[in-house]
Amino acid sequence: MLVFAISDKGGTGRSVTSCNLAYRLSLKGKNVAYVDFDFGSPTAGALFEIGGKERGVPGGIGLHSYLLDLNGVASQFDVRATTDRIDLRKVSARAGRLVLFPGDEGGAEFATIDDGMVQRCADLLVALEDEFKVSIVDLSAGRSVAAQLVLKATTLPQLRLKTVRWLVFHRWTRQHIVAANGLVHGPHGLVHTGTEYGHDRAKLLGSIRYVRTAVGDPNRGDGSGGPAQATWVQEQNRALRDLANRNQLGSSATLGITPIEPVLLWREQIILDKDVTAKIANAETAVAFSELARRLDDSASWERV
Repeated sequence: MLVFAISDKGGTGRSVTSCNLAYRLSLKGKNVAYVDFDFGSPTAGALFEIGGKERGVPGGIGLHSYLLDLNGVASQFDVRATTDRIDLRKVSARAGRLVLFPGDEGGAEFATIDDGMVQRCADLLVALEDEFKVSIVDLSAGRSVAAQLVLKATTLPQLRLKTVRWLVFHRWTRQHIVAANGLVHGPHGLVHTGTEYGHDRAKLLGSIRYVRTAVGDPNRGDGSGGPAQATWVQEQNRALRDLANRNQLGSSATLGITPIEPVLLWREQIILDKDVTAKIANAETAVAFSELARRLDDSASWERV
């Protein structure tokens, strides 16, 4: 399964949520690849806490160089074998592999793409499909060249029959809801661009779901704002639900919701069960990531209501 993670805006928690999703999938026994196609900011190495690769890999051996045909293979690193985080190295015998394909340190967004880049991208995706149960491809924010690249690559015959899913990340705010709708349904959005490249519109739409990140609980708080503030927050939450429905981001199109989490706010990292046991991270966050991992591979969750 190929999973493309995208957002219209930066700061949505797309990368940190995707890394946690990859980790949770590997705990379920699946071999998982995490592919850093955020060419302008390849920071997956920092999220997995792999020393020396926090901003991609040096020496022209990352994905940016691979797609430009400057190196013949895409570099990869076993996360558990290379991470500096000792507790992340520990894993049960039933867990699957977790492998990072990093970008180039100092890489940048491509100005254009050509047929050779599309073919090399397709070759990489086919190889990932052969080796891994799930491959999460973290794309740059917005209507990026990275998104155009994978939209073109997935129209090629060798990928047309593969299971492809798109996760669109957004915060629970008015601006992010409107922006997510524009990214998918607007001019030059995923649906318009994908259809122009040769994708079946209905099939492409059926492969897209939304992930709401850093969502507060309107029914729970410390009460510091008093009854008036509590009432106002609940009213705003209802207004956001109505706005999401009008913008085609309603509950039937949403795959998962992650709560506000101090550990992610203060230190973007993989949340381990040990963090929950130590009362550092909230149990609700770990449950949300586990549920998102379950639903990603659940065909019923991808049926439109």
